[in-house]
Amino acid sequence: MPPPRITVRDLHADLAASAARLRADAPAVAASRARVEAAVAGGRALYGVNTGFGALAHKRVPDDQLHLLQRNLLLSHAVGVGEPVPVDITRVMLRLKLHALGLGYSGVSLPTFRRLLDFDRLNLTPVVPSRGSVGASGDLAPLAHLCLPLIGYGEFWADGGPVPAADALRTHGLGPIELAAKDGLALINGTQLMSAYGAFVLEKCVRLADLFDLAAAMSLEALQGSIRPFDPRLHAVRPHPGHGVVAANVRRLLADSEILESHRDCGKVQDPYCLRCVPQVHGAGRDALAYAAGVVETELNAVTDNPLVFDDGDIVSGGNFHGQPLALALDFAAIALAEYASISERRVYLLLEGHDGLPKLLMRETGLNSGFMIPQYTAAALVSENKVLCHPASVDSIPTSLGQEDHVSMGSVSAVKLLRVFENVETVLAIEVLTASQALDYRLPLRPGRGVEAAHRLVRERLPHREADYLFRDDLQRVFELVRGRELLDAAGLG
Repeated sequence: MPPPRITVRDLHADLAASAARLRADAPAVAASRARVEAAVAGGRALYGVNTGFGALAHKRVPDDQLHLLQRNLLLSHAVGVGEPVPVDITRVMLRLKLHALGLGYSGVSLPTFRRLLDFDRLNLTPVVPSRGSVGASGDLAPLAHLCLPLIGYGEFWADGGPVPAADALRTHGLGPIELAAKDGLALINGTQLMSAYGAFVLEKCVRLADLFDLAAAMSLEALQGSIRPFDPRLHAVRPHPGHGVVAANVRRLLADSEILESHRDCGKVQDPYCLRCVPQVHGAGRDALAYAAGVVETELNAVTDNPLVFDDGDIVSGGNFHGQPLALALDFAAIALAEYASISERRVYLLLEGHDGLPKLLMRETGLNSGFMIPQYTAAALVSENKVLCHPASVDSIPTSLGQEDHVSMGSVSAVKLLRVFENVETVLAIEVLTASQALDYRLPLRPGRGVEAAHRLVRERLPHREADYLFRDDLQRVFELVRGRELLDAAGLG
């Protein structure tokens, strides 16, 4: 039976299915391991199996020290620093490593493989520092930390914070294991940190792209913008896939709008780009994120350690661990996300300017009240921060391993900063929904389109209209909870 395919859209369900299958069935792992043991018994020099690593690849290691070679590999490479990888992403890392090893090209020993399965089954999540990988021989330092508990070192997450791995293992009646030949190399070579960050963020971007279309539709109604730029004929003659999807979403959200009818013959010729070019900007973002998701999905189902063990017994050393495909794709994803926030902030600004009957700063009595001025400041600050974060890490390289690893991808930097950009963008989205909801209140009793009306109603069920300054943070948090879930999209009919 072929292994289950891991997808970005259903990441967590697919990973759970893969882990369940591996607990019940590991013949590919056993067969691959038998080939490694046969090669070692035959006396061949095999990189990382009975030789040193990197610049030390010419050093042969005696057979009676191969287990120590693998143990030393984990200990020497566990030099990660910085804040820990978020627990949810570490869980993805662990399952991706299990999935890759389970494909049967890595030659890992069954006791080591089964102990990693124990970690997953018992919900033992290692503490992994987020910095230290250059994304070349895979994510060496982070993966070393992920696997340190196998030999009794490192830490696991517990309710009260990190706890020593040895203590957590004892609680479950487990002890350290002895790594066999090639185990350490199979464990720490690979792109699982980069892949986990990318997949974790891009899974959420499926929802985020629809939410930005909804926020734009809410702003367009509040600003009495035109629906004509969403005419399907425009997008048929410039047929980028994302353009048409965005235009169709907005048309659906604006169906039966009384606000649109009220200004159909107003004489205004054009809206600002932040309204008129929503299909082009949001659509380009969709297409960029789809490309990045495709690259990540390929990686989720790939074997990225080294050397690899094939069915004919060949053990081949190559470069599948190099993170360049991910580095480029994750940089591109960050840039696409940043542009969503950039155009969203411009719509927020426009909502505050007092156009077409809206009060300036979206409160009637300003002066005494600052109104919605400062949420726009926050959006502007996050958009500006994203500009710094979106400098592509993938254009950098710095030699390591005494020049043996002379071109590196820096994909781990692309991955870590992608999450920061995503979090900033989610906040800007919440600010637009909060601000557009306030503006829509001033269009009553005219009703917006069905989808916009339903979303606006849900926001108002969670927080009231405001006509005096208050602690904006509380309302923003309530809207943030809405945009992080499915309720708003379901209400609007985009779920």
